[in-house]
Amino acid sequence: MTGQASQLGHLLVEAMVAQAPTPVTQWGIPQAGPFRWTNPATWPREALALTGYWLASRLVMIGMIRSGKAEQAIEVHRTYFHWYEILVQGTYPVGDVTWQYPPGAALAMLAPGLLPFLTYLQAFAVLMLLTDGVTQAVLVRVSLRRSGGVHRGRSTAGAWMWALALPLLLGLPYGRYDLPVTALAMASALLLPSRPRMGGALAGIGAMIKVWPALVVLGTPRGRSTRQAWTVMCASAAALLLVLCTVFDGAFDFLTAQQGRGVEIESLGGSALQIARQLGWPGEVDQHYGSLEFLGPHVHAVASASLLLTAFAFGWLLLWRFRARRWNAATPYDAALTAVLLFTVTSRVISPQYLIWLIGLCAVCLTVRGSCQRPTALLILLAVGVTTVDYPLFFDSLIRGGWSATAVIVLRNGLLLAASVGSATRLWRASVSPVPALQSATQVRRGPIRVA
Repeated sequence: MTGQASQLGHLLVEAMVAQAPTPVTQWGIPQAGPFRWTNPATWPREALALTGYWLASRLVMIGMIRSGKAEQAIEVHRTYFHWYEILVQGTYPVGDVTWQYPPGAALAMLAPGLLPFLTYLQAFAVLMLLTDGVTQAVLVRVSLRRSGGVHRGRSTAGAWMWALALPLLLGLPYGRYDLPVTALAMASALLLPSRPRMGGALAGIGAMIKVWPALVVLGTPRGRSTRQAWTVMCASAAALLLVLCTVFDGAFDFLTAQQGRGVEIESLGGSALQIARQLGWPGEVDQHYGSLEFLGPHVHAVASASLLLTAFAFGWLLLWRFRARRWNAATPYDAALTAVLLFTVTSRVISPQYLIWLIGLCAVCLTVRGSCQRPTALLILLAVGVTTVDYPLFFDSLIRGGWSATAVIVLRNGLLLAASVGSATRLWRASVSPVPALQSATQVRRGPIRVA
């Protein structure tokens, strides 16, 4: 009888174990198997939701470009393809004032040639789509454990920022080459803490394509990692420049066009001139050095003021770098966003595609729960929405002049200005300002008193 009872108890235990629910993660995915990209059954629910939204929103974006009627598609089909035809002959567009990009930009213009079975526009859009998809996958992978959960200290907010904010610009991200540049800068920032050499190399390559990715290395902690990142960044940029100068003629011709740039109508200084125009200022808008700029009295003074603000921003960043005393996991990302945001806002040009840079760096910051830039990301998200109202909806009105279009661009630039000031303030408080001393009062332990 005792043996039978023991056998019965053993069977009951086995039945209870068999019927017990499998432990699950916080997203509802069983912990039994690892998180594998090749097996969607192991994906967390949030990863599935991100994938579904990404596919639906990007289908709409690619449709806008594929129609060929959007201004972005026309820019690729005419301007980019025209540069492509010149570059394949071994020379930069010498004498073309619209070519205002560093030598590495030739790589982006030539890349669609890797898909000869497609038209230039189709190949360009496909490459942008692939870049977008890889960037989204990297953000998800950074945020999630292999088991399907979220890393301690990590957040999926960055992946959602990228997925949600980019479509707000409609088809623009697939009609400009800022997307791969942003992806390089994001990869550089994410690699810097663990692989400073690789992160620095990507920053150097990005800088040769559009300069600003060099700013992402600004927030690396002092010491060996900083020396490695900065040295490799300079070396990779110099190596790529040497190769491009050897292969192509006229690599530095873009500098002449950059020097002649004035105040673009969507810049911060342009907002001031827009208001002045409504109040009787006699200036006008015309195509000048590849963009729509203000021409008239005092424009040069506004352009000089923008350059002074950029210099002031650079000086502030150097001061922050010298004074910073505290680094955490989010500090390098937060500093990169602050630096790029300051240089964007003080620029003489704030084209709509510049918002892609800020979306990408906000996404990187939001992968870390301890980032101090969450309010900044919210303001930039609002600015992205207003940018779409400005371009393409109010852009023609902005050229002609009118209070409605002026209000829209002032609101957009006001959000960016508030974001930049707030971003710098939060970065300073998080890493420079002294931490208030904690009053360590003696804690009295309550409980029974033991008598020896």
